[in-house]
Parts: sequence; C-alpha cells; structure tokens
Amino acid sequence: MPMLGLGTWENEDPEECAESVRLALETGYRHVDTAQAYGNEESVGEGIARADVPREEVFLATKVWIDELAYDDVIESTRASLDRLGTDYVDLLYVHWPAREYDPEETFDAFAELVDEGLVERVGVSNFEPEQLDEAREASDVPIFANQIECHPMLQQETLRAYAEEHDVHTVAYSPLARGEVFDAPELNAIAEKHGVSEAQVSLAWLREKGVTTIPKATGEEHVRDNWESLSLSLDAEDVETIDGIDRSRREVDPSFAPW
Repeated sequence: MPMLGLGTWENEDPEECAESVRLALETGYRHVDTAQAYGNEESVGEGIARADVPREEVFLATKVWIDELAYDDVIESTRASLDRLGTDYVDLLYVHWPAREYDPEETFDAFAELVDEGLVERVGVSNFEPEQLDEAREASDVPIFANQIECHPMLQQETLRAYAEEHDVHTVAYSPLARGEVFDAPELNAIAEKHGVSEAQVSLAWLREKGVTTIPKATGEEHVRDNWESLSLSLDAEDVETIDGIDRSRREVDPSFAPW
C-alpha cells in the first residue's frame, strides 16, 4: 500500500473529483481512497479510467457504510461499488464504522466471501478503537490489513498506532491535515519556514516518520502537487520531537455513533 494516497471525502463535484483523481495518478500517486457514503465512487472510477496509468498499478480502497453491514447487504453493496468504480476488484475494502448494522461475525463472514470470490484483495476497518479491533481480529477469517483513523499532529493517536504496530495492522490517516488546522499550528509554522515547505508537507512527513499512511484530500493542481512533494521532505530529530510534544487533542470528526 503506497504511503501517500489521494483522499476523496467531500469531493462531491463529479467533474472536479474525476479530474483530481486523474491528475493525482498522472502526478505519481498510486493510492486512491473513497467510500460508499461519499457518493463519488463513479467519479473516482472515471478519474482512474482517464489517467494514463494501468488499473493494476492503482491501490484502490472503498468502504462499506454502516447501513450495509449485514451479510447480504455487504455482498450486494460491494458489487454495486465495483460497478460504480468500473473495476473488477478493490485492493482494500473497509468497514467504515463499527456502528448500526455492524456485527463482527456476520460482517466479516461477508468480507471473507468477497475475498474468496476475488472481488476484494484485502480487508480493513475504519474508526475502530482497540476493543473493536480485538473483536474484528477474532471474528475475521481474513487478516485485518489496516485501520483508517483520524490522525494528525493535533490528534496523534499514540495508543491506536502502538496497537496497530503490535498486531501488524497498517494505520491509515484520514484528515491528516486536521481539516486545515495544521496551517495555524505555530509548531508546524516554524518547521515549515525552516525547511521552506508548506505546513501540509510537514504534517504528512511527520506521519510518514511514524509509519502512518496518509490520504489527504486535494482537488486543485497546487495542492495535489504540494502533498506529493512531502515525499521529498526529511524531518530531523528536533522537528519530530517538536511535533511529538504538541499537547493538544483536537478531533475533527466525531459523529454520535462513534465508538470512543
């Protein structure tokens, strides 16, 4: 799984979404993340089709929404996702949240069936705390490949990252720029100025230092390229220590059905 991907949450304009996916892939990205709930799987698929990049080179992930987690609904809704995406398979299928129709045994039995059919390569979860991860790992016949969570310098998620490392689960960070809040963090301002880069690049580089995959949303060419250039940024030990020392816990995504 490439450590930098393109997130598409709230990228709802069909043409803008398709073009951002095309641009990202032709810039060098090889990881695209979407979800049933985003309402843009068709546009994401269109962007992949437009790009001069073979489908097999793209790590494509989507997520099953909380109303579709009963066994038959998982199967049916995932097939519908594949149709919208214009692909025969996804590289990673997530449980979007452990909520509403989610039942560990039933849900993961369906995920395993999709893997057996070759429609899904890997199984993941999103917004799971350690307790839910334990349940998922016990219930699933297929290894849990990743946990996608909100993670950024203002919500560092040390406990979840340590759990993931201990159990060979990849951590994937959504909202890695804290929905723009990183641009106002004085610690990141100083490090960005020191290196002559953006605060976005600093946040993405810090997460990469922690072994975390990031999927920042970007639509315009400037942001797509700026995020991509974070791969060339090496933070020194002082930079990492400064960000590690940020003593704030700001959660940007907090629905009523969240498990925390």
